[in-house]
Amino acid sequence: MDFNLTEEQELIQKTARDFAMDHLRPGVIERDEKAEFPKDQIKMMGELGFLGMMIPEKYGGAGMDTISYCLAMEEIAKADASAAVVMSVNNSLVCQLLYKYGNEDQKQKYLTKLTSGKLLGAFSLSEPQSGSDASNMRTFAKRDGDNYIINGTKNWVTNGISSDIVILMCMTVKNVGYKGITTFVVEKSYDGLSTGKKEDKLGIRGSDTCELYFDDCKVPVENRIGDEGEGFKIALGTLDLSLTHI
Repeated sequence: MDFNLTEEQELIQKTARDFAMDHLRPGVIERDEKAEFPKDQIKMMGELGFLGMMIPEKYGGAGMDTISYCLAMEEIAKADASAAVVMSVNNSLVCQLLYKYGNEDQKQKYLTKLTSGKLLGAFSLSEPQSGSDASNMRTFAKRDGDNYIINGTKNWVTNGISSDIVILMCMTVKNVGYKGITTFVVEKSYDGLSTGKKEDKLGIRGSDTCELYFDDCKVPVENRIGDEGEGFKIALGTLDLSLTHI
């Protein structure tokens, strides 16, 4: 078995290393101290193809393999762990979920913009009372014609403030445990969705983490990913897949 990197993988590694040294390392300590999101640098990472690395070119991704993604992530993390976290969430938890579970309309509307950096994504599963036991969540989406009305609170949302869309897991059927969880794409501009204060973390402070509040937030039915009740399977499938990418 040949463990040497291919020429393409070496090029990805060098491109990521050069970018990290030239654009991420300068000012990284100051950004961390100020808890400042690296907005300009993340935009540049999107232009370089680092925000949708394993998504096919058909959807604006780079079409790279897992090793290339890991090599790029390693170089980015060496210089700025916050930027690496943002990159990881957008790639592994948002883009991969939409690619694997989203329908074609959702891919064209959201995935093509997430891979290019025109949009940034967040992944929201945990709640105040349901961290390790995600099936104990209380945020609820009630069907109302062509929309769902969502109410509840989500915790520890990485990219929660800086993102444009949120992949949300919440209940659509009560008292059935994980079988009642459904997945949605929620645009941050929707009425009824607000963000809490940025968490004052010990480190990796350039990556924002916050609570999300849903107060009669209206989300179109077409923004549901999969069928009702498939959300827990989608969440765990995405988390399992993400572990193979780090």
